[in-house]
Amino acid sequence: MKKRETYGNESIKLLQGAERVRKRPAVIFGSDGLEGCEHAVFEILSNAIDEAREGHGNLITITRFLDHSIQVEDYGRGCPVDWNETEQRYNWELVFCELYAGGKYSNAEGENYEYSLGLNGLGACATQYASRYFDATIRRDGKKYTLRFEKGENIGGLHAEKQDRKQTGSCFRWLPDLDVFTDIDIPVEYYLDTIKRQAVVNAGVTFRFRNETQSGKFEEQDYCYEHGILDYVTEMTEQNALTIPQFWEAERKGRDRADQAEYKVRISAVVCFSNAVNRLEYYHNSSWLEHGGAPEKAAKAGFVSAIDSYIKQIGKYNKNESKITWQDITDCLVLVTNCFSTQTSYENQTKKAINNKFIQEAMTDFFKSRLQVYFIENKTEADRIAEQVLINKRSRETAEKTRQNTKNNLIKKIDISNRVQKFVDCRSKDADKRELYIVEGDSALGSVKLSRDAEFQGIMPVRGKILNCLKADYVRIFKSDIITDLIKVLGCGVEITGGKKARDLSSFDLESLRWNKIIICTDADVDGFQIRTLILTMLYRLVPTLIQEGYVYIAESPLFEINYKDKTWFAYSNREKDKIVEEIGADKKISIQRSKGLGENDPEMMWMTTMNPASRRLIKVMPEDAEATAMMFDLLEGDNLQGRKEHIAENGYKFLELADIS
Repeated sequence: MKKRETYGNESIKLLQGAERVRKRPAVIFGSDGLEGCEHAVFEILSNAIDEAREGHGNLITITRFLDHSIQVEDYGRGCPVDWNETEQRYNWELVFCELYAGGKYSNAEGENYEYSLGLNGLGACATQYASRYFDATIRRDGKKYTLRFEKGENIGGLHAEKQDRKQTGSCFRWLPDLDVFTDIDIPVEYYLDTIKRQAVVNAGVTFRFRNETQSGKFEEQDYCYEHGILDYVTEMTEQNALTIPQFWEAERKGRDRADQAEYKVRISAVVCFSNAVNRLEYYHNSSWLEHGGAPEKAAKAGFVSAIDSYIKQIGKYNKNESKITWQDITDCLVLVTNCFSTQTSYENQTKKAINNKFIQEAMTDFFKSRLQVYFIENKTEADRIAEQVLINKRSRETAEKTRQNTKNNLIKKIDISNRVQKFVDCRSKDADKRELYIVEGDSALGSVKLSRDAEFQGIMPVRGKILNCLKADYVRIFKSDIITDLIKVLGCGVEITGGKKARDLSSFDLESLRWNKIIICTDADVDGFQIRTLILTMLYRLVPTLIQEGYVYIAESPLFEINYKDKTWFAYSNREKDKIVEEIGADKKISIQRSKGLGENDPEMMWMTTMNPASRRLIKVMPEDAEATAMMFDLLEGDNLQGRKEHIAENGYKFLELADIS
């Protein structure tokens, strides 16, 4: 075994310059894959949007080149790049070479960029660092400045030449670096979706997308919504709308905590109800909040409260009828919010959710009050909304009841306990509570049966080592009574990619699964581990979704029973045994016994160590990478004899402890 290097004072490293981004791009961009590369584009676009929103330029052009390079050009004021007397450095160094340097940290004091999307002083610098090359052209103060960077290093310094003072703006072209991102081929669809969303929330600004074709020409497409989100929702709900789109706006001041500074939030929203379209979109400082956060929570609280109150007021609930839910409202709601604040708590740099407490409270009150006034002033539309929401609610409840009744009827129809030999069912029929223990042999069945909680724990014994499902074809697999019986007990059918399945087994349906947990419980010895692997292999081959969705568990069995005076400890490994002995005192008269097989354990011990949810040890089988899992199963149980030999030669020493205890 290779000896590890010493972890000492010299082991701590400080990343400098471009390395801060190039070695860990996911920290800034959320991913080192295509999603991170896309977010780098959004960082540059954000700065152009902030300029346009401040009234400096109403056209932003984004160009996608065939070589995967990108260009963003705006007609704003142009970012400052010359000497900064306060910082005693050139501004271009601060903007493009320093993280957390920018002109938007004083927005709460009413300086530039009161409502800013590019907020953290990271985007321009991080994108530059993550690029193979990054060219900047800045027009301001009657000069045209140019800069070039390659792999995070400036080439040639700042160049300046005179030009017309009326020409202002910034133009950046860069090529994302494949040494940083795993993929840089950003699809056209990403640009179109992003640009359209930004046009929606930046009223009157034209976003022009230029895409270079194979012929070297550029296809152009413009997006502009003169009245922003109102035009967007009107476009969406032109047909089958229950109500006319309503544009509401307000401004609030507050703080997230009593000891924190007060800040301003500007709220705007368009609301429309439709029985043909439903859409929820939340934007904050122009960033699409894909994961919602505060605005989504506010909408849920505000709409449910206001509509529920109105339904009660007009007496439309049936006697003893349950309250409406958010789902019942969203099934007929089109809501687009476009809010801005001088202080924003984004979840992270990717800006996909915010969690400001004050914004949530302000928006909840905003929705409640506006809906209440709207219902008073527009009773016909209010009644129509209430009626549609109740239709949605009652339809949902009927569908849920039908589904549950169908499921219950199927469960009653299939009396598994009578059809599968030696299967021991539990009393509960609630699939969310039931647990199935898969044990090896009749002796283990008897022990587990005496130990279990019969209310929710069922038992399925398997006899000996089952068929290796990785090697066998489906015909042979479904001739095995052990396997087909186990599948019947699971109740969810099988997933197969070909071949002929058994006559009595249905196609896979996760809704028909009769258990919340499937627990493999075998002896803590080599034979037990092999049986466990064969059962896992079978589940992976026939019902892989159960593993992927986290239904499959392994019950750890103790290796040693340690007694001292009137106390008992259970150890699950040699290391744990040694630790317990050390804690008791090695000089004491301690009794250490190898734990027996499951079939020989007394019920009290089995319940405490293996069955009791409060004290047992379960390992959830949840492969993060199905392909890697399949490869490992194939290596351990498949036909790759040479690969298995090499794996044992490399890793066998890790399992020598098993040989000692077998």
